Amino acid sequence: MKKYFYTKSKTRNIRKFFRFVGLGLSVIGLVFGLYTLSPLISWELYLKPAFASSNFASPIPQTKVLTKETLASLLTASTHSFQQNDWLPTYKEVQIKTDVSSYVISIPRLSIENATVSTVDTDLNSHLVQFPGTPLPPNKGNAVIFGHSTLPQLYNPKDYKTIFANVLDVKVDDVLHVSSNNALFTYKIFSITVVDADDTSYLTQENDDSYLTIVTCTPPGTTWKRLIIKARLERI
Repeated sequence: MKKYFYTKSKTRNIRKFFRFVGLGLSVIGLVFGLYTLSPLISWELYLKPAFASSNFASPIPQTKVLTKETLASLLTASTHSFQQNDWLPTYKEVQIKTDVSSYVISIPRLSIENATVSTVDTDLNSHLVQFPGTPLPPNKGNAVIFGHSTLPQLYNPKDYKTIFANVLDVKVDDVLHVSSNNALFTYKIFSITVVDADDTSYLTQENDDSYLTIVTCTPPGTTWKRLIIKARLERI
């Protein structure tokens, strides 16, 4: 009796190998896509409805020290960091004289300790930046501070490119500590809102008290919207 032996074709094995490789690459691509789009997904499902709630609305009174003409002059053109990072649609740097070139801010909720805030340049990769022309803490008015955010998975409170990646964790009544000229000041958050990228109402000034406003991009990892965190100086 003759015996016949069959062996699988090498071509068939190669096809199966490439099939598995293709499937693996598809799964990797899907995971990477979900990872990248997670901020937008979480925004639409969870954060957008929350920020639509009136629970977050406690804005600074709308009495303006800066006139419309002044704001227009501040936001007409730019070749500096703010425009390059899509912070504002247009921006013009204003030079102001100040004896304080920088100060530090700490945000316990985010484990941020003594982050430098520059008052003399716009290099957001090296430190936080105070918007030119806004008053220095603890002076009366609204000090506006810009900083980078990115995907929460990349959060590092020591890296100014990722320092505000977890900023959505802050809550109303959290405190911020500002140290300037060897003096420590505490601010309490009273408002957390989200605005369109071309909305500059957070630059509004009010001289009845000392306010501090933090501005960063949101959802983290995008430049789609702006997260606005407003705090008021705590009186001892």
